[in-house]
Amino acid sequence: MVGGGAAGVCTAYFLARAGHEVVVIERHHNVGQEASFCTAGITGAGYATPWAQPGMPRKILSHLLRAETPVIVHPTLDRATWRWIRRWLNECEPERYRVNRSRMQRLASYSQDLMRELRDMHQLDYEQTNGVLQLFRSESEFKAAQPAIALLEENGIAHRLLDPDQARAIEPGLAADTPLAAAVYLPQDEAGNCPLFARRLRHVAGAAGVHFHFTSNVQAIEVVAGGVILDVDGSRFPADAVVVAAGNDSARLLQPLGIRLPLHPVNGYSATVPIRDFDRAPQAAVFDETYQVAITRIGNRLRLAGMAEIGSTASELQQRALRTLTKVGNDWFPHAANYIKANFWCGPRPMLPDGPPLLGATPARNVYLNIGHGAAGWTAAAGAGKLLADIISGHAPDIDLDGLTLSRYG
Repeated sequence: MVGGGAAGVCTAYFLARAGHEVVVIERHHNVGQEASFCTAGITGAGYATPWAQPGMPRKILSHLLRAETPVIVHPTLDRATWRWIRRWLNECEPERYRVNRSRMQRLASYSQDLMRELRDMHQLDYEQTNGVLQLFRSESEFKAAQPAIALLEENGIAHRLLDPDQARAIEPGLAADTPLAAAVYLPQDEAGNCPLFARRLRHVAGAAGVHFHFTSNVQAIEVVAGGVILDVDGSRFPADAVVVAAGNDSARLLQPLGIRLPLHPVNGYSATVPIRDFDRAPQAAVFDETYQVAITRIGNRLRLAGMAEIGSTASELQQRALRTLTKVGNDWFPHAANYIKANFWCGPRPMLPDGPPLLGATPARNVYLNIGHGAAGWTAAAGAGKLLADIISGHAPDIDLDGLTLSRYG
């Protein structure tokens, strides 16, 4: 197993539960330290949605000259970046969005059931809360979201349409002077501390026999008769099979095997700040549709996370992104925290232009994928891990894999 993010830890857990001997190789000092670190922490089928959605290109253009923006696109001459952007734009078409979101929701619904099973079976506490409130600042924004709301209905995902007073009854701390046209409440979606979940499941997996090797870098994967060879920091280690869940490093490892994917690093941002006034803080989680920023309550802290920064090769904090996060916090919960004292973070998340991840076998024998989750990695982690364990074990998967495998690019 290459990669110790939420997806990798879940895969290792389910492989061990299926009777396999599992070794996880992770380049950081612990699990959940890269794309799984400082996420919004929202899980659930209602929240699962691709960044490529109708209206997003227009939203980006309308915010180009504003101080705050949901997406930052850097000028670049990198051809791979522009190829990815062109494919992403194509996926913003309404029918493509409909297909991609349905695929993500199918996986997320399955994953959510497994998350509850894990939590109950192992008594996992990861500062979780229940319910997500999606906020629309204008009537036009709410109207534009009707196709997405229709998909919730079509896919049987619990939701309620709310007026401003009903929304504030669920979240009394919402500022009264910030424009609010409508809201969608997702009662079965949840939020929590993703790295804490990954660490706690790591201990469960370790007790089941999974071995974790940290500060170890996989340099290459070689397919040989009967298995694979992993080059780990210059030493060669044999394995029967390997699951690649290495985030942004996955493309580098797969390319020598002839597997070329439109996987691109897109920076996400977060701010974490202690709660100052608990009565005026969110009870659970809210999502600002305009700025694509989530605010979640994680223990005694608030986490604001979102944004997409495209075309940057460095994890340098962009002031426009930080202003966006603090604006959303001050707009909705101005008295909950002192946002200028937040700890800010940004990091690359591996994204495919269409949104759903890639799971399962590859043309390279005994090499399997669990990649491309983008910002929705924790949402799909348990389901993706169980599906990989079933595929590798030769069992029929519990859900339809249509659109979730490498064949969608073939």
